[in-house]
Amino acid sequence: MGPLTTQSADHHSSTDQTTGASSDLAIRPPSLQDGAAIWRIARDSGTLDLNTSYAYLLLARDFAATSRLAVHEDAAVGFVLGYLRPTAPETLFVWQIAVDESQRGKRVAGRLLDALLADLPQVSALETTITADNTASQRLFASFAQRHGAQEDVQPLIEEHHFPDAGHGAELLHVISGLHRGS
Repeated sequence: MGPLTTQSADHHSSTDQTTGASSDLAIRPPSLQDGAAIWRIARDSGTLDLNTSYAYLLLARDFAATSRLAVHEDAAVGFVLGYLRPTAPETLFVWQIAVDESQRGKRVAGRLLDALLADLPQVSALETTITADNTASQRLFASFAQRHGAQEDVQPLIEEHHFPDAGHGAELLHVISGLHRGS
């Protein structure tokens, strides 16, 4: 998923919540203190564009209202970082999502997205960018759209020639629309 280049939402939204099949998994907004763990999960994912640790510290602080952290046995095991689009505040852009290897296959990423959406009743659309070869993320967001009875549209957004560094694949924009309060 592509780089973040926007202003922040600077407030926390929800309280801790335990979700789904694994009652020992808490999903909550991140804090500055979680930034290092988020950076490590991103680094270890092997698929995300890794940003500086400084960026994750600031994102955990400034985008906490539109991001979530999954915690298992007092350790961060997954995150979703997002923001409300400044020109479309009903649209949540999911910038990065990753799950620690120890928790993969347990629907943690889907539960992170569901928990985040539940805390943002004003959101009626979700956007993210995914490269054509990232089938796991494509399945994650298609499943999210299906679970919420929403439409998914995929279109070009950032092409390879837009990137100043060689070797980055094109980022396709996935737009999930028709999300409803409480979905």
